[in-house]
Amino acid sequence: MAKKIQDPDLGYSILLPYVNWHTRRAYRRFEVHGKENLPREGGMIFGANHSNTLMDALVLLSADNVRKVFIARGDIFKKPTIAKLLTFCRILPIFRMRNGVAAVRQNDDSLNKAVDVIHDSVNLYLFPEGTHRTKHSLMRMGKGLFHIALDANRKFGDKKPVYIIPTAIEYGDYFRFRSTAMINFGKPINVTEFLKNTNESNEAVEINQLKETLSNEIAKLFTYIPDDEDYDAIWEIVKMKNEKRAGSLYKKMLRNRETVNRVLKYKEEQPEKARNLFERVISFTKNRKEQKISVMSVAKKYPLLNSMWKFLVLLLGLPYYLASAVVNLPTWLTTYFIRKNLKDPAFGNTVSFAVRLVLSPLIFIVGTILAFCFMPWEWATVVTVLLFFSYSVFVDYNELFRRWLSDLRWTFKKNLRKQYQSLNLNTLF
Repeated sequence: MAKKIQDPDLGYSILLPYVNWHTRRAYRRFEVHGKENLPREGGMIFGANHSNTLMDALVLLSADNVRKVFIARGDIFKKPTIAKLLTFCRILPIFRMRNGVAAVRQNDDSLNKAVDVIHDSVNLYLFPEGTHRTKHSLMRMGKGLFHIALDANRKFGDKKPVYIIPTAIEYGDYFRFRSTAMINFGKPINVTEFLKNTNESNEAVEINQLKETLSNEIAKLFTYIPDDEDYDAIWEIVKMKNEKRAGSLYKKMLRNRETVNRVLKYKEEQPEKARNLFERVISFTKNRKEQKISVMSVAKKYPLLNSMWKFLVLLLGLPYYLASAVVNLPTWLTTYFIRKNLKDPAFGNTVSFAVRLVLSPLIFIVGTILAFCFMPWEWATVVTVLLFFSYSVFVDYNELFRRWLSDLRWTFKKNLRKQYQSLNLNTLF
């Protein structure tokens, strides 16, 4: 009997904990919410928003230790070696018309395998938008996920229910390595019950209804901004209001959503004033970015005081940082040159993750061996511990340095601070 993609595999089982561990270390904070919403039995298809290339799949993979299979766009399976690697990683291809009619014909095999995955109670993950976009919004969904759900229900829905699980991923930043990541699972959509209770007999209509339901449910799970026309202005207002406030990532998301709702209400009730405000927000944002001031510095009551404690931390951590920079030179230099030449900056974090995944263990092993060869074991042990955390410290130090400079610039940019105060965001929202 041929081995199924979802079957246990020794090599995969050995590598998975290592990959998941590195995925979580790629973020300063990592939270998973909504697990209580997941059904205890039945076939589950997870439909998630797609905003940060391969990192989306890696983040979902590391959410828990449950077996998973993913579906990705078929064009990345063109080369046989890559196809074998992706299959080893439990990824199935799905092709679109742009890939050609011959390629689309292969979808039947993938869809049958996907239904079999669900039948075996292995979680199936898809990104129904079909492509990534670094925005807190959703694009039009494709039909693949819903075809799988309907096929699964036809084949075994009478024995166990089929569910679509709305899933949202929210990042603190799409482009900066070691930002934050939050996964939020929503209440399941019971496809079996939906089909029993619907009066429709047209599959296309059923799929459209499920698409609308899933899109609406995912939109409830993260900072969703529906208005593409004023997206940039609204998102800037949200960041200026909430970026610096403490609390869990989930609570921050709730505050973000509340701010979005207030801004949209203001726009609806006072469209002319809202239009004027959005124009001034965009103007301020342009000036802020030109002067290299982080949104984290904006709205701080005492920016100079903030810059002082950051300077103290930077001063105390400087020796460790310099040592970390030297030791990890192959990692960060390789990452820098690859990211510099990327056509799509959204792949930046994927590159940072991949380079660290490959080079970090080599640097750690070589460094540890050298330490124990040339130092007393007590000192070698200390060096090994410091080496273990060195790359994270290197990246976080750079981020703290960036914010320190930003606080300093913000302190002495009186005209820019006046421009921010004139927005009157705290009063309006």
